[in-house]
Amino acid sequence: MVNKKRIRIIHDKPFREGAVVYWMQRDQRVNDNWALLYAQELALEMKRPLLVIFCLVPEFLEATSRHYKFMLNGLSEVEERLKILDIPFFLLKGDPEILVSSFITRNKISCIITDFNPLKLTTKWKKVVAESIERPLIEVDAHNIIPCWIASSKQEFSARTIRSKIQKSLPDYLVPFPVLVKHPFRYFLPFEQLDLDILLESFPDKESCASTSGNKGGENEAGSIFKVFLREKLNHYHLERNFPETDSQSGLSPFLHFGHISAQRMALDIISSEIVAESKNAFLEELIVRKELSDNFCYYNPDYDRFEGFPAWAQKTLNLHREDPRMYSYSTDTFENAGTHDDLWNAAQKELIITGKMHGYMRMYWAKKILEWTNSPEEAMAIAIYLNDKYEFDGRDPNGYAGIAWSIGGVHDRPWGERPIFGNVRYMNYNGCLRKFDVKAYIRKISSF
Repeated sequence: MVNKKRIRIIHDKPFREGAVVYWMQRDQRVNDNWALLYAQELALEMKRPLLVIFCLVPEFLEATSRHYKFMLNGLSEVEERLKILDIPFFLLKGDPEILVSSFITRNKISCIITDFNPLKLTTKWKKVVAESIERPLIEVDAHNIIPCWIASSKQEFSARTIRSKIQKSLPDYLVPFPVLVKHPFRYFLPFEQLDLDILLESFPDKESCASTSGNKGGENEAGSIFKVFLREKLNHYHLERNFPETDSQSGLSPFLHFGHISAQRMALDIISSEIVAESKNAFLEELIVRKELSDNFCYYNPDYDRFEGFPAWAQKTLNLHREDPRMYSYSTDTFENAGTHDDLWNAAQKELIITGKMHGYMRMYWAKKILEWTNSPEEAMAIAIYLNDKYEFDGRDPNGYAGIAWSIGGVHDRPWGERPIFGNVRYMNYNGCLRKFDVKAYIRKISSF
């Protein structure tokens, strides 16, 4: 059922007697999930029970209670869907390096299937778990349409250089999904259902922001939002996507981040729709090429969140301009509380705080101004990542790290005309935004929240 090139063995050990476990991490859904499909394929072949485990980490980078609430909505739905398929779901809470290994050993598990994720922390978890178990650990890229290590064997310079590789491989991977079946081999270890209220109480609200009502996670919500986007917005996407004052975006980035919807399912449905070709192509470029470029950057560049991860030309030009005078210099608190002199930047930060989202065009302006108003590129990176990961629903994600590195350090971009502070890194300013969209309308929109 599953293309074997989507699969790779992380820890090559003999299979044991016992159940097959899918260690769910990045792709928190039941439908359209290549990792879960492969886990069931193995379990059926070996006539074994199939279990799904998820390890809830109480502190994950800058994640706050609203991220956990969104995620737990989705996990509750995962449990309900798996129950119908006679597949038990176990929620662990704590350090995955300890708890996953312990669960595997204690319950005499045969092998582990898990998701692909290029971030350093999750890669470390897998390495530690693999070293502590004498069982196979197999990774499946269920997040990208083309597996990251297949799309390219190196860090790509830009979207242009990876695009042709992706287009060449798409026919092999952009295929319909098989369907999970009711699992015939039962597992009788007792397990408890999720209690969302109790779990949520264990995540104190650390946010200095308003409540974000209406941000509900899960496959059902993701599917509903996607249908509305497909029916009401996508046809005009190529014309309106770059206008922050309008409501033309899909709103699906949080669901893609938490794996509540499959990018491949979205692509299949968009391609088969009657939407105009210009809009299809514009959205698929972001959904496939740009998204997979971000994974490529984080996978092949361990310094994806540091100055050292910038291309050599950008490091050189930023170093040459380190001592340039700054007209404004703000602290992290001033940025976080939207207290700069710039009403447009403040509006973008307020949008982020209140809604947990920010229009893509504004994200670029937002990050570039942090570079302009801090004392070094390192400080700018640290502040931008902190704010992005704390407030964005899709923070702590390759898209975020790649976008910030593009804005501040020229990643996936080319040298431009030299300017103070930025050197040859692409520059953006307020007047450019005035020419691009209705700045006053955008500020009014944010003020109405």
